Amino acid sequence: MVVLRDMRQAEYPAYCDYFIDDYSREIAKNYGHSMDLAVELAQKDLCRSFPNGLENNDHSLLCIDAEVNGKVCLVGYLWHSIHAADQSTFIYDFYIDPGYRGQGFGKQAIAMLESQLALAGISQIKLRVAYHNQRALKLYQDVGFAITGFNMAKNIGAGCASEYCCSENKSRIID
Repeated sequence: MVVLRDMRQAEYPAYCDYFIDDYSREIAKNYGHSMDLAVELAQKDLCRSFPNGLENNDHSLLCIDAEVNGKVCLVGYLWHSIHAADQSTFIYDFYIDPGYRGQGFGKQAIAMLESQLALAGISQIKLRVAYHNQRALKLYQDVGFAITGFNMAKNIGAGCASEYCCSENKSRIID
């Protein structure tokens, strides 16, 4: 069985290190940014959401604890933010340490979160999954999430990739 608990101040620096490393890799992979820019963007996102660290935030940063071989261990993290206006929460980050994956801790953590949110009057959980993260997509679908859309991006450059985008002198768009 898992327990969701508020993150302790002493645990926050390790979470920040994990999050910036993990999220910057996702940014670089998904958007084609350099790692330096991706790290900067990940740091800014974390600081924007937690400007005072763990104090006085609209975001909840939870630790996922589970009993493993008779000992309670930190097996992952769950970051979400409740939006009372539409009775929903958005999961920004959900992580199970690779050494603990495949043991049902992710499914248990989602079920525990659902129970806690239902008691608070929250009726919907929203999240975003990177297209390449098939393991996470399967987990979410297994616990009842439905795909509601797709994020898409297209890189454009100085060169003309199509006869429809630029004229010969590249100064106007062709209809």
